[in-house]
Amino acid sequence: MKVQEVILKAMAGSLKWWEAAEIIGVTDRTMRRWRERYEERGYDGLYDYRKRQPSPKRIPLKTAEKVLQLYREKYFDFNVRHFHEKLTEEHGVRISYTWVKMALQGAGLVNQQRRRGTHRRRPLPGMLLHIDASKHAWFGDGRYYDLITLLDDATSEIYYAQLVEEEGTRTLMPAVQEVIQQQGVFCALYSDRASHFFVTPKAGGKVDESQVTQLGRALQELGIKMIPAYSPQARGRMERSYRTWQGRLPQELRLRKITTVEEANRFLRQPYREEFNRRFAVAAERKGSAFVRTRRKDLGWVFSIQHERRVNPDNTIALDNRILQIEKSRWRNTLAGCTVRVYELMDGTVVVRFGPHEVARWAPGSMPAPQPKVRRGARPLGHRRRAA
Repeated sequence: MKVQEVILKAMAGSLKWWEAAEIIGVTDRTMRRWRERYEERGYDGLYDYRKRQPSPKRIPLKTAEKVLQLYREKYFDFNVRHFHEKLTEEHGVRISYTWVKMALQGAGLVNQQRRRGTHRRRPLPGMLLHIDASKHAWFGDGRYYDLITLLDDATSEIYYAQLVEEEGTRTLMPAVQEVIQQQGVFCALYSDRASHFFVTPKAGGKVDESQVTQLGRALQELGIKMIPAYSPQARGRMERSYRTWQGRLPQELRLRKITTVEEANRFLRQPYREEFNRRFAVAAERKGSAFVRTRRKDLGWVFSIQHERRVNPDNTIALDNRILQIEKSRWRNTLAGCTVRVYELMDGTVVVRFGPHEVARWAPGSMPAPQPKVRRGARPLGHRRRAA
């Protein structure tokens, strides 16, 4: 190890000062002199002495020890940027990010990372949005949840961030609907090839553009193009974003003692998303926006699970192994033989419509119980075998 690294480890408390002296190969007396020089001339005192000139970046030893102690005892799971922000805002320690990074790396408290490449952004907000979910132990207690986020390619602004049990059609639809209601209709959505985004006949192959998922159908109605990613590298922007989320959100939840999904989502929806965007969003290349405000009042119908069903002779339809009875209407006694559309709304309501007419509705939790499944070839109860 370098002399600087050994002394930093001693300042951080990872080594005793006599152990540092033994590693460097100097006497305890020499190490005491070096430490006194640090106290007198600051963090760069040893190197200033060799250069025979003062340093404009002197950091007092007590400040350096405070920084390293704070990281080791309180902010041990923070990344360098996040820790530097806490130092400035909550502890009043105003030193450069570069110094903090080099000090933590030299003390062995964080690892060095290679520099990443650049990404060509879209020039206007709303031209391309990224959507994805990251499964992680966000509460640090072994419970895994998916964090769904929507990010603008032009600015890296986060428009939506919520924790859910599992990524899927029923959790992604409300996310896209909320962004459209708040920001407007955008041009394209970039995602992986999961089954709730695309139909992929062969695993790892190209998507079938002739078939659409429920989410694909909803976006198609609004004129939003869906773009599939064919490699992890193609989704590098979201991967880097989630590294930032994983390096910050669990620590913020721990400091605030937030342990439930409901509390975490309120925290994400209220202050934290704004703070995240303030730190990481960038200005777009050009002025203006590609978002178009929508006047549609039927987004709740568009972002629903839809099925087509043919009405049985007894004026019933089947849905998820349930038999749904359609009552007689004033304008028609029966819909037997007609094709109706079933809407499963995101709040749990189920509605049956025939053209513009609503012919049946079930509130959340009021659906009929599922019918027991009968194994193929099994005889119904009461069946008697004919005598030979």
